[in-house]
Amino acid sequence: MQPLWPNSDSPLRIGTRGSPLALAQAYETRRRLIEMHGFDEISFEIVVIKTTGDKIQDKPLRELGGKGLFTKEIEEALLGGRIDIAVHSMKDMPVLQPEGLALDCFLPREDPRDAFLSPVVEKLSDLPAGSKVGTSSLRRRAQVLYKRPDLKVVEFRGNVQTRLRKLDEGVASCTFLAMAGLNRLGMEGAANAPVSLSDMLPAVAQGAIGIERRGADETVKDLLSPIHDFPTGYRLDAERAYLRTLEGSCEMPIAGLAEIRDRQMRLRGEILRPDGSECLSHEVSGPVDDAVEMGVSLAQVLLGEAGPYFFD
Repeated sequence: MQPLWPNSDSPLRIGTRGSPLALAQAYETRRRLIEMHGFDEISFEIVVIKTTGDKIQDKPLRELGGKGLFTKEIEEALLGGRIDIAVHSMKDMPVLQPEGLALDCFLPREDPRDAFLSPVVEKLSDLPAGSKVGTSSLRRRAQVLYKRPDLKVVEFRGNVQTRLRKLDEGVASCTFLAMAGLNRLGMEGAANAPVSLSDMLPAVAQGAIGIERRGADETVKDLLSPIHDFPTGYRLDAERAYLRTLEGSCEMPIAGLAEIRDRQMRLRGEILRPDGSECLSHEVSGPVDDAVEMGVSLAQVLLGEAGPYFFD
């Protein structure tokens, strides 16, 4: 029997940023709900919300306040009842939820690796000394400078299409994007190649989509529950516990990745000095049910090795 809600008279309102990638993620969420519940497409309304991070493009993210720049206005709309769910790139999400909101539905994770893009060389090691690498990510900046201190890193903000245009204009000789985003946009051919995880560990939660709701909305909780991907949930439990223990934000170069095989998890972490002069890494393994504890343990090991002034 066709569900009574949502419907064309009372659609489920999906809040999202307006970039092509954000919209692709909102459409994927809608598609999964349609396939799971038998809704019609007109039972949904995509509500585009412009965030602070979208409005200000001429300053580095770290000068604007770090994580939360791409979520604050969307979460305010959710709390205010103007939307029913919010679709987020999980690597943009602060580790603490605003009171009244819940984040417990994750779609199957895409490829978490970074992608290397350059019109002049095939890989980072081929760049001549002094070449410009474009990125707005402190993690990528530190990882590049750790491997190639002879390169120059320049600020490189904007959506996928904007960054590709800047690359074509010669603002930089290369850049890095999330492989997941390129895949979701059908633009995987734009990348020279994915970067090996041994060469560049990704940002925490890279490649994962999270769907946020009002905590007290049991109807929406029941709608979302069947599309939740449990392996992705376990992986993010570990990675976000690791990030939370590090008190990480856009202002800290932090990388981390959890992987699961036969209900056993391998969690790798890496922290770097902002100038790329030092990198500390460690990994832990254990059952997926211990995901949160593993994340905390990994962070504590790295914090112990780093000392109090590592990120200064």
